[in-house]
Amino acid sequence: MGAPSPLLVGALNRPVAWREGRPVSAATFLGHVRQVAALLPEADSAVNLCEDRYAFLVAFAALIVRRQTNLLPPSRAPHAVDEVMAGHPGSYAIGELPLSPAPAGYVCMPPLRDDVAPGHDVPSIPADAVVAIGYTSGSTGRPKPNIKTWGGFVASNAGNARMLGKAVGGSFDLVATVPPQHMYGMEMSVLMPLLSEVSVHAGRPFFPADVAAALGTMPEPRVLVITPVHLRAIVESGVQLPTLAAFVSATAPMPVELATEAEKRFGAPVCEVFGSTETCVFASRRTSVDEDWTLYDGVTLHPQPDGTLVHAPQLAEPIALADIVTLHDEGRRFRLRGRNTDLLEIAGKRASLGDLNRRLLAIEGVRDGVLFQLDESDASGIRRIAGLVVAPGMTEQAVLAVLRQAMDPVFLPRPLRMVDALPRNETGKLPRGDLLALIRPAL
Repeated sequence: MGAPSPLLVGALNRPVAWREGRPVSAATFLGHVRQVAALLPEADSAVNLCEDRYAFLVAFAALIVRRQTNLLPPSRAPHAVDEVMAGHPGSYAIGELPLSPAPAGYVCMPPLRDDVAPGHDVPSIPADAVVAIGYTSGSTGRPKPNIKTWGGFVASNAGNARMLGKAVGGSFDLVATVPPQHMYGMEMSVLMPLLSEVSVHAGRPFFPADVAAALGTMPEPRVLVITPVHLRAIVESGVQLPTLAAFVSATAPMPVELATEAEKRFGAPVCEVFGSTETCVFASRRTSVDEDWTLYDGVTLHPQPDGTLVHAPQLAEPIALADIVTLHDEGRRFRLRGRNTDLLEIAGKRASLGDLNRRLLAIEGVRDGVLFQLDESDASGIRRIAGLVVAPGMTEQAVLAVLRQAMDPVFLPRPLRMVDALPRNETGKLPRGDLLALIRPAL
């Protein structure tokens, strides 16, 4: 994967992060990394549970310096943490807050004070060092581990940096609403401050007013790393945001109408990135004007009958994804046609689950909703479609009546259940197990 490379780039006086409105220099950051690394027990790996983004960044780097692997569970829920730790005997967990109950061998970091002795030596990390193992979200089944090397992270960051450099410029400051444990959050808010001339806000604001306040503590140019769910909440809230250079979005398809409205309201381009936990980001587009995705430098796609094979600088070997694509512009751009897991065939008729969901969400009065295929077949041998819908003031019959006009009756959700909210995780995704639990009373 290449020669060793530094843990941190840029001058030691450049800001790496912003905490409570104040910059944290690279030298101070290195001092904190050295302080935490000295406290870590001997082990091969640890679950990084830090909620504060700067604390996560320090723990992430301290584990790397100690040649330990950051384990990134799909959530910080105790059962998810226990499951990951069970797969890595001898591992421990680290965080910045006292936990009760705490995972076995839990290390609580000391307060990261501004008066720490600054660091002056930047560690060099071998390209083949396994620095993280990210777990998929569980939206399509059981979470799976994905090994990430330092060389792979350096390569993936280079693609993101070039993309944002074209949109914003080489140096900027960012606020992220996504958790650093998620691979998208990792790439944009952890790797970017380490490997580019970028600084990051230490928090993870959730409510629109908090996002605006966080952006207001950062200098320009500012970038907001977000999801479609969070962006919709901001647009609908009517909140005024400080001047932005760009939005970056991932984790779910960005509706064109939402991207267009956000650009009109806030005067900043919405840059959508495409990737996965397995591959990291490898393509982008400006959603309001481009249906096609543009591949990053060095990336090639090879369509397969059941998906797409991805070759990228950050991958030691090609990765097969379930996405169905068509290539354009001599293979440098592609259009997403669906996923092989989304393709339905019932009673000899075919449809895309993604298209059916778009039709559901287009119904006036539906605030949120999802259609998905059940695991087990009914008495006639058909795996039925089920639906969960958030639509205050509407009944199941009213929603079904509109759907009958929008799709073939064989794809109508049976059952359809009205709920107060969908069980979206921190990045807006819908873990399949949670969907099945919600629909079970209607079966």
